Amino acid sequence: MVAVKPEATGVGLNNAVQKTSTFSLTHSERQVLIAILCVLLVVRILAMFWYPFVDSTEARYAEIARKMVETGDWITPQFDYGVPFWGKPPLHTWMSALGMKIFGVGHFGARFFFLIASLGLLWLCYVWVRRVRGADQALVAMAVIATAGLFYGASAFVVTDMAMVLGTTMSMTGFYVCLTDRSAHRLWGYLFFVGLAVGLLAKGPVAVVLTGIPIFLWIVVGNRWRQLFRLPWITGLLVTALIALPWYLVAEAKTPGFLNYFIVGEHYKRFLETAWQGDLYGSAHARPKGMIWAYGTFTFLPWSFFVLALMLRSKQVLDVLRKDQAGWYSYLFFWSLSPLILFTPAANILPAYVLPGIPAAAILLVTVWSNVFGPPGRMTRLWGSLSMISVAVIVLGLATVAFFLPNTLNVKSERELVLRALEASPDIAITYWADRSYSAEFYAQGRVGYLMDPDGLRALNTNNVRDALAVSSQDIPNLRDQLEAGFVDVGRFGRRHLFIEPSPQ
Repeated sequence: MVAVKPEATGVGLNNAVQKTSTFSLTHSERQVLIAILCVLLVVRILAMFWYPFVDSTEARYAEIARKMVETGDWITPQFDYGVPFWGKPPLHTWMSALGMKIFGVGHFGARFFFLIASLGLLWLCYVWVRRVRGADQALVAMAVIATAGLFYGASAFVVTDMAMVLGTTMSMTGFYVCLTDRSAHRLWGYLFFVGLAVGLLAKGPVAVVLTGIPIFLWIVVGNRWRQLFRLPWITGLLVTALIALPWYLVAEAKTPGFLNYFIVGEHYKRFLETAWQGDLYGSAHARPKGMIWAYGTFTFLPWSFFVLALMLRSKQVLDVLRKDQAGWYSYLFFWSLSPLILFTPAANILPAYVLPGIPAAAILLVTVWSNVFGPPGRMTRLWGSLSMISVAVIVLGLATVAFFLPNTLNVKSERELVLRALEASPDIAITYWADRSYSAEFYAQGRVGYLMDPDGLRALNTNNVRDALAVSSQDIPNLRDQLEAGFVDVGRFGRRHLFIEPSPQ
């Protein structure tokens, strides 16, 4: 955290919104904070170029987007050529595909619009917090969001979650301003409904649920039912439908069965059935129920330690919360807990599921901290700055090592193997034994085959093209005779050895 000075608390025009700024940064503190954020942004952009796509999540979504660019089919994402991907709506695929269309097929293009989405989310949070709590507190809150471990990692990562979190954040900020500030422009109300549409196109109905949980709890606890009429419900829902509904209808018409699989399978069975066997695109991520709370603590590092410090001052924290006239703290509290509440009974989860609550958790931490601790002094300022800088150093270090010494980190990426095979011959046919690799497909532009039959290895020696074979180390002993008969071991690249058919004389 940075040094702060308490100021007088004011009240908004409607006596509901707390127009308060408990933060008062010095000019030098603002400069330092902005400089740290700029360094973090530069580091993240460098990592976008350097860090390879890894199996399976990011590489899979990047390859789906690459296929969209290659085939020109912008309606149905494809898991394989001609095989529709029903697992998620297409917004994340559109973002990657558009980036690759503009900047070329590669890391930067695939990740570019995810970085733009994360920057847009940070800007929206800044505008919102500045409106309610003041510019200095908004700047610190934005810095805490940006440097939370999971958010920083996902800020330029090809995955569905960042696009969805942008949508849920649009909805939550728009809803609060619309209900608590009569002087607010009506666009804040429409922002709520546009955010719902973004969430529906990014990850589906789960985005609506993640928005609905904290809003419902906040309305019930504060008995704010009458305030709901301030939202433009009729025209707003029409906006949501006009943005999101057309793709769902066209997708079902083009590939019948999509809605049943996506709604029932992905939104019910995946989360409640531990042994669900209906996943068409991989395996379910079975975890102990309640594991989402551990993920929440871990993914909010380094700021989880500051939350612990607040917990040790529980009496002061409760005193602050009792003075919550505008429902600011309770709104942020329910919002930050929303993914934890939703996924506590879930049987199949990932750490990324915590992401929708991180903006609220960061803002809540900053605003409560300023009232409990007051001016935090030199040590808090020092630890806050070190926390943000450490994030940049760790990410830059990992990205650099992954680029120059990929095998050192055992990165689950096939980039080096594919590039080595293509170096032997641009027209080489690359085949993977047993396991599918999405990163290999991406770097080989989709020109990857798969084998599970030992007899198929002999057939590779009889075709009219030069072949390369990728085999995991554990499978080599079982295939030694076939490999020695027609291939040369070029070396180990990450988890696999590359075998190449000798060049014809």
